[in-house]
Amino acid sequence: MGVVLLYGLVAIAPTVLFWLLLRVPRLTRLVRQRFFPRPLPPPHPPVENLVADLRRVHRLLAAYGPGTPAARRTGTRQAYDALLAQACTAVEVPHRLDTLPEGMDRELERLRLEHALRTAGLPIP
Repeated sequence: MGVVLLYGLVAIAPTVLFWLLLRVPRLTRLVRQRFFPRPLPPPHPPVENLVADLRRVHRLLAAYGPGTPAARRTGTRQAYDALLAQACTAVEVPHRLDTLPEGMDRELERLRLEHALRTAGLPIP
């Protein structure tokens, strides 16, 4: 009887060992996720990238001539507004860009935010 059990163990052991070896990467991933979680990414891009993007888009807006299509101007202005809002969120400056309609009030809000961001220390145009 003991010989039969030993034979069964010798016959099954390689299969069990290979099965366990196939499960080791999954087990280590589960242990790593459980006990060593990854840090959360920051809620906004780095301020340096925001400033560089703001400068780039501001240059684009300033360089548009009289023949530039209105759709291009509107899209670039919306991108500039989105970057201004992200920069304001990053340095905790309150803004109302998302609530104001296109027009004079929104243009004044852009100017106010540019001044507030310069005051906060961001080197924007």
